[in-house]
Amino acid sequence: MQGYHFSSFIPSNNQDPSFDTLFDLFKELLVYSAGDVSESLSWLNELDKKYTLTDNKYGMGNFIEDLKNKGYIDNNENNGEFKLTAKTEQIIRQDSLEQIFGKLKKSKLGNHKTNYSGLGDETKPETRTFEFGDSIENISATESIKNALINRGIENSYLTENDLVVFEKDYKSQTSTVLLIDISHSMILYGEDRITPAKKVAMALAELIRTKYPKDTLDIVTFGDDAKQINIKDLPYLTVGPFHTNTVAGIELAMDLLRKRKNANKQIFMITDGKPSCLKEPGGYYKNSFGLDRKIINKTLNMAAACRRVGIQITTFMIAKDPYLQQFVEEFTATNNGKAFYTSLQGLGEYIFHDFEMNKRKKTR
Repeated sequence: MQGYHFSSFIPSNNQDPSFDTLFDLFKELLVYSAGDVSESLSWLNELDKKYTLTDNKYGMGNFIEDLKNKGYIDNNENNGEFKLTAKTEQIIRQDSLEQIFGKLKKSKLGNHKTNYSGLGDETKPETRTFEFGDSIENISATESIKNALINRGIENSYLTENDLVVFEKDYKSQTSTVLLIDISHSMILYGEDRITPAKKVAMALAELIRTKYPKDTLDIVTFGDDAKQINIKDLPYLTVGPFHTNTVAGIELAMDLLRKRKNANKQIFMITDGKPSCLKEPGGYYKNSFGLDRKIINKTLNMAAACRRVGIQITTFMIAKDPYLQQFVEEFTATNNGKAFYTSLQGLGEYIFHDFEMNKRKKTR
């Protein structure tokens, strides 16, 4: 019986080094180094020494020169060090999208179809009788005049409300999303880098909305001791600080941002690996890193209930799997009537993508 023969894989040394090969590694290193060009190039140089990525024909000097000539890096006017250009920031977001969600074509309409008829962007061929509240723009002039002629004849023809018919339109759901990212110190503790996957997911989600749902909105908020809104272009440079976890501040800022959005569908995605451990009070900060502090927990649950009352669902993506933390997340989720996923870092992007797409299929509240 013919079977399979396995042997050790020996990488070929005959492949010529190319810009594309080095650039792929460079982009990946940029995410891990929080957008630090010099550090990424230093790491790439160490990889070159260990794995012989370049040769005498094309070396690291050539690669750096190509990065500048192609507009991927530039010199910082203040200190002369290399910095990323907007072109590279967008490429990193696109790469994150492809890695997590696969390649997606840009939507011309910028909306996601639902199974409900109503106000929307895409006209259907079907018509129906005009009803009070229908938009005048949807009236079918040809069919309406035809009805008037049939009902009263050519000599005494005039339009009445009973003659009017309107085109049906597919309802298009539009969503406003706030992505909350925990940047407390625990996101890099215990020998596990949790902030890099969170950044990749945020960049991928931002690029997904920009390309497939451009009429949707995405705001990104980081929370440690305090909460702060950041721009999408700032995501590659996001780092963890020596912070506690002020979940209340993150939700408060997310609610403020969603109040300004006109979309009826509003949601919060929260990526965290730890328990709430901090509150901001008039006299300073109240912090407790040991166990579940009931004062902090009760305030956090109150915020979850406040979101529920205004129709904002919170979906929590819990990276940690400690039983007592899961118990808190279950209580938090029940209070908000939201959802929770207990996921590994590797599957984080797939979970968020699936949940985002499922929410796009829901009817507006």
